[in-house]
Amino acid sequence: MPTSITISPVHKPLNASVRPPGSKSITNRALVCAALSEGPSTLTGALVSDDTHVMIDSLGRLGIAVAADERGTLLRVSGAGGDIPSGEAELYIGNSGTTIRFLTAMVALGRGTYRLDGVPRMRERPIGDLIDALAQLGVNAVCESPGGCPPVTVHGAGLPGGTATVRGNISSQYLSGLLMVAPCAAGPVELEIDGELVSKPYVSMTLDVMKSFGVELRTTNQLQVFQTPGNQVYHGAEYSIEPDASAASYFWAAAAIVGGTVTVEGLSDRSLQGDVAVVDLLEQMGCSVDRGNDSITVTGGGLVGIAANMNAVSDMVQTIAAVALFAEGTTEITGVAHNRHKETDRIGALANELRKLGAQVDELEDGLRITPGRLTGATIETYDDHRMAMSLALVGLKVPGVCILNPECTAKTYPDYFEDLRSATC
Repeated sequence: MPTSITISPVHKPLNASVRPPGSKSITNRALVCAALSEGPSTLTGALVSDDTHVMIDSLGRLGIAVAADERGTLLRVSGAGGDIPSGEAELYIGNSGTTIRFLTAMVALGRGTYRLDGVPRMRERPIGDLIDALAQLGVNAVCESPGGCPPVTVHGAGLPGGTATVRGNISSQYLSGLLMVAPCAAGPVELEIDGELVSKPYVSMTLDVMKSFGVELRTTNQLQVFQTPGNQVYHGAEYSIEPDASAASYFWAAAAIVGGTVTVEGLSDRSLQGDVAVVDLLEQMGCSVDRGNDSITVTGGGLVGIAANMNAVSDMVQTIAAVALFAEGTTEITGVAHNRHKETDRIGALANELRKLGAQVDELEDGLRITPGRLTGATIETYDDHRMAMSLALVGLKVPGVCILNPECTAKTYPDYFEDLRSATC
């Protein structure tokens, strides 16, 4: 891929139907549950990306074989029955937050020493809360970088069980990692959330994937306390992975920005992914939304600014910010302070790039206030963050001269994004 891509403006309303690749979040959860299962599993519709590659590679290093078909979307996982076959492993996880957080918890089930490391940015992404929770459950794990950041070394001796408190305001991935391994503990496990839990739909997704592999936990309605008796067994399954709702958001947003209609196949209101709720926000901004049994269609309309707490759909902040540039009035996004700990500081970085494009942007403690201005083309830094590249490329569909640097960063979750965007908008 070239070092930069200049987006070509679109001069007519869209009329497109797309099916994005499989969900990254579901793929990596299903891989963990399949790896912990007794018996083999088959996963269909899996995502092929950097994030899923490092998960599959790491599982292999742990002694759990994952075989892919020629396209890479069908995966056969040889389950290890709640065990970690390898007694020692060095795992390189790139910049995949799901992989390092899920596998840090998973290798606690093993008996040996496991070290997890990634790109320089990963050494700035905190994981200390997960390490603290594991310590409460009897696991010896340490962070090597300041501020409780990777690399992480886990001295596995099995997961005894017990009670742990987990802070909820940084990342729901800590909790998801603990939830998936807790049923395999030697004794009962109780996890209690301290404070407000961010990104609750992702926790609900985790519980649903676990259920598909034969394991359930008891939880309060507010997702504040989780209990399992331990000594449970996952069972191999045939599991179908739905298209990625986060990837779909860019095509729905394209309809909002350019006008016309875009249909995303394979998603509905019944999706496991909370990010389908981005269409509710687009509807509030002035789009029309048709919610079918196996598709969701967005038709552009006159856009207006909104005020939205996006805590539950925090990965959609950049998408809505791109649409906000074309709305009448100010858009205020709140509830996403934890976005500063993602692939980049997604509040500060987004503010910088939106200002380049001509918007007035105020950084809030937990979000952004965006007031459209006279928009102009600009060279957009992506901070090695796939969502910065994919969302701000949408601005170029309407504004000439938008150049996206390091477009290859989209390989993290959507390697064919720019090709698919071109096909949908030509």
